[in-house]
Amino acid sequence: QVHIVESGGGLVRPGGSLILSCAASGIGLDNHAIGWFRQAPGKEREGVSCHGNWDGSTYYSDSVKGRFTISRVNAENTVFLQMKNLKIEDTGVYYCGSDSTRSAQAMCNGDQHQVDSWGQGTLVTVSS
Repeated sequence: QVHIVESGGGLVRPGGSLILSCAASGIGLDNHAIGWFRQAPGKEREGVSCHGNWDGSTYYSDSVKGRFTISRVNAENTVFLQMKNLKIEDTGVYYCGSDSTRSAQAMCNGDQHQVDSWGQGTLVTVSS
């Protein structure tokens, strides 16, 4: 059984930083694309950053490019999202997902129903 758990969310001031973690069990993340998605209040969930498995490609949405960095440690089955210079509009629930078939860009921009597994999410609140 696949189990994905996100952690690291919290309250941070604008301009601050956070590192989110995503730990997976029941699957080997080295065989999956992995991605971070977020759902802001009143909005649909959107792909923020995804990382491919076979080609190592990385995708960032325009809103986070240059501020967020995705990384993975396959040996620990863990994925990270380093977030810097946080803005109020970064507020939302951040979800980690795994995808066994698609590329990073396809995972982040495509049909989210095709994501194999999701975590329960971790809340990030950026507020002064």
